Amino acid sequence: MRILSCLLLAAVVLPAGAERLSLERIVAAPDLSGPSPRRVQIAPDGSRAGFLRSRPDDQYFFDLWEFDVASGTTRRLVDAAALQPDASLSDQEQARRERARTASLRGIVDYTWSPDGRRLLVPLGGSLWLVDVAQPDRPRRIADGNVLDARISPRGRYVSFVRNQDLYVVDLASGRERRLTHDGGGTVHNGEAEFVAQEEMDQKSGYWWSPDDGAIAFKRYDEAPVAAARRFEMRSTGVDVVEQRYPYAGGANVRVGLAIVSPDSGEIRPVDLGPDADIYLVRADWSEDGRTLAFQRQTRDQKRLDLVAVERDTLRQRILLTETSRTWVAILGKPRFLKSQPAFLWESERDGRRHVYLYGLDGRLRHAVSRGAWGIDDVLAVDEARGRVYVSSNCDAVTDRQVYALPLDGSGAERPQRVTQADGWHDAVFSDNGALFVDTWSDPDTPPQVGLRRADGSLVAWIERNPLDDGHPYARYRDAHLPLEFGTLTAADGQVLHWSLRKPAGAGDGRRFPVLVSVYGGPGAQTVRRKWGELFEHYLAQQGIAVFRLDNRGMARRERRFTDVIHGELGRHEVEDQLAGIDWLARQPWVDPQRIGVFGWSYGGFMALRLLSAGSDRIAAGISGAPVTDWALYDTHYAEQFLGMPQERPDAYRRSGVFAHLDGLRSRLLLIHGMADDNVLFTNTTKLIDELATRGIVFDLLTYPGEKHGVTKRQNRLHMYRTIESFLRERLRLQR
Repeated sequence: MRILSCLLLAAVVLPAGAERLSLERIVAAPDLSGPSPRRVQIAPDGSRAGFLRSRPDDQYFFDLWEFDVASGTTRRLVDAAALQPDASLSDQEQARRERARTASLRGIVDYTWSPDGRRLLVPLGGSLWLVDVAQPDRPRRIADGNVLDARISPRGRYVSFVRNQDLYVVDLASGRERRLTHDGGGTVHNGEAEFVAQEEMDQKSGYWWSPDDGAIAFKRYDEAPVAAARRFEMRSTGVDVVEQRYPYAGGANVRVGLAIVSPDSGEIRPVDLGPDADIYLVRADWSEDGRTLAFQRQTRDQKRLDLVAVERDTLRQRILLTETSRTWVAILGKPRFLKSQPAFLWESERDGRRHVYLYGLDGRLRHAVSRGAWGIDDVLAVDEARGRVYVSSNCDAVTDRQVYALPLDGSGAERPQRVTQADGWHDAVFSDNGALFVDTWSDPDTPPQVGLRRADGSLVAWIERNPLDDGHPYARYRDAHLPLEFGTLTAADGQVLHWSLRKPAGAGDGRRFPVLVSVYGGPGAQTVRRKWGELFEHYLAQQGIAVFRLDNRGMARRERRFTDVIHGELGRHEVEDQLAGIDWLARQPWVDPQRIGVFGWSYGGFMALRLLSAGSDRIAAGISGAPVTDWALYDTHYAEQFLGMPQERPDAYRRSGVFAHLDGLRSRLLLIHGMADDNVLFTNTTKLIDELATRGIVFDLLTYPGEKHGVTKRQNRLHMYRTIESFLRERLRLQR
């Protein structure tokens, strides 16, 4: 057996002259994906598109660029380093970026077009700059003082922002700054989204302009009732004691309110949110004429969501519609109010899949815009003149994302017309009128390509063609590029599970290889996708470790029957599906079933622990990054959505956590966590360390001072990759 093992560990053979990826190159500049624009936005007049582009010498530092449609030319509008060389971030902005998953980025990370498309608002280092497209070298600083969430008003008269937990506006004609709220500070916040709204409800802002610039609806919340968690943010230079109001499952949430303020007079009028104070204010939106404010109100148990209309002048209210569920009502898109008729589009999963419906402002359902055995991802745009609605969906392939068009009148609800044609993954951003869209497309073999297209999908011009030619950053590694395979398995209840697999070169020539199961497993995500990326996993495959992914029940972009199975207990069905995938792998002739490992982060870290506990007889080793170990240590909105209140359902929390299952954990574990994590608190890992030590379970530990939920510093990412590779080489017995 020992002689056979040596034979099976023979080095992976790549084509002659092929160069493998290196860990150092993966984290270095320029980005191996090529010059991929971020935050692409078409100007309201359709004349140009703005985007962020990283620098050739630093893939994490971004400047602001523009593409001119008429000339087809691209130029840098704003050099972030020249605009504000000493730019630094406040603690509040750092926290917002952590929620938005942009904490690793520097320079310009956001911007806003003016309504006429002639100016851009650029936040940088706590200041606000107004940049004229015609004279970009003469920017105007209009506000300072660690401002947050800055925007130009819909008609361009004002710039609004939050400073020190109060809402402000600047009149652009006069330059006069007005403070609209005056009680912000301490535990009171105006115009901001609270922690769970940012983290779990995709609520990036806490205020909403009316279309006529005449009013702002804003959220006011007081976090005094929320438990103060004293976190120790351990850094290389010392320890900061942070008192964070963290809403643990079963605990108090913030006290939330909604009000309307006039930017001219400063008059504030509170909006009644109903008799139940313990609710979630999901978001608020205005009708096209600005006369009606519609807010979404979700009950604490998340089984009911109301869309409530408020008359701006009188504050009279009526419930437009109500969504209910025996499990949970998912938070979907905003209502899309129409200009041509008193109606709006509404997204719902009431028939088991996510579809679009047209409602009148009287709250009556007119008809379904989409319907059938498929579902949408998002409503992208509405072209009222042509009577078309544009949506993204995986209608043709679960692993793909395409753009489709539907008649607004519902006549083609079951027959969406595909707009994008190339198989793979399309991220689309439409112009306001739906006539143009920016299409960012990739597949597993093609780095992202960005084109400006007409609504029928035809190409207007390339913003970034990004050909994989000899000048591309990835060109040196083309010959060593390994294909990504896709397939399906069947879950215990008969539902289809999709997987992807990247095999080492030589799989199939009689040798057996180790496999790493890369797992996330949690709701709201899909990991088996036909798109470019995951270069670290590609690196592992080139080193001789196959990488397998499987999207288990409970994950995103499927029907509610697929997602709802996890309600009442997290981990059980997900682990069952992943073990079915591991059993399938073990039967493949090129796989060594004794050398299968698992790796996951966040929910995936939780899954790695549960998989090791349930399948140490089939899994040689596992890596768990930033895991939730006890769902009572996670936030209210997320944990209670699936498990209810821990006071009422303690057994559900016990079964869903890690600690009730640790007796089965016998394979070697590498545990990784950032020591300043404000999302999955480091307490999850310290509690696990204590329990593992008590049980005498040997494990390896890797912690990073100053890192939060993701490991973002370049040197730390490189160190983490090296450590993971070393761990896998040892535990999966991989020869160099």
